[in-house]
Amino acid sequence: MTSRIEYAPGLVIQGFTPPLRLRDFKLIAFDMDSTLINIECVDEIADAAGRKAEVAAITEAAMRGEITDYKDSLRRRVALLEGVTEGHLAHVYRSRLRLNPGAAELVLACKAAGLKVLLVSGGFTYFAERLRDRLALDFARSNQLEIVDSRLTGRLLDQSWGDICDGAMKKETLLRTCSLIGCDPSQAIAMGDGANDLEMMGVAGLSVAYRAKPKVRAQAKVAIDTGGLDRLLDLFQGP
Repeated sequence: MTSRIEYAPGLVIQGFTPPLRLRDFKLIAFDMDSTLINIECVDEIADAAGRKAEVAAITEAAMRGEITDYKDSLRRRVALLEGVTEGHLAHVYRSRLRLNPGAAELVLACKAAGLKVLLVSGGFTYFAERLRDRLALDFARSNQLEIVDSRLTGRLLDQSWGDICDGAMKKETLLRTCSLIGCDPSQAIAMGDGANDLEMMGVAGLSVAYRAKPKVRAQAKVAIDTGGLDRLLDLFQGP
């Protein structure tokens, strides 16, 4: 592994020499939970069912890479959400979900430089689609909770592109989006914090770990350990 260099306090790089040019990239892909936003949505939804500790333990193990079957771990967590009301989803969005520092600034800078912005998440469409609209993102892909009579059933809905957005689907989504907009994966930036982000980070030209789990931080070309998402811009010279 290439030696790691602390480029600035709390900003670590490996395998390349800044500055870069933002306009040399065509796509930036964000993970959602604990990357673009401050929470793990599934854990906060579980709070309504009195099962937050149980669900959060599964989430942490999956994010650290200790549970290798992400689809199974997600199904297990979603099953524990059965009976939670749609109103609680709205409460989580309004009262608990916040953009991580620098998120809006980084998105705006990327869009100004001509990049397309993709949100690709193992979380849920209820939140991802609202963030897509709020930040004027170009693309969003995530998992859809089944809701019947305004309550969660504890199941996920199959979608046209597959059943669950896991690490492999995140990678596939990044590659398909690159093909759609006519860019090489080397012109993509991928940002994440957990083990299910590693596959898409591995095919992107620039991989960025944001306050990430050790396994992810070790493999990323950039690690942002302190400050906001917009610290990534410190690596670029002009737009």
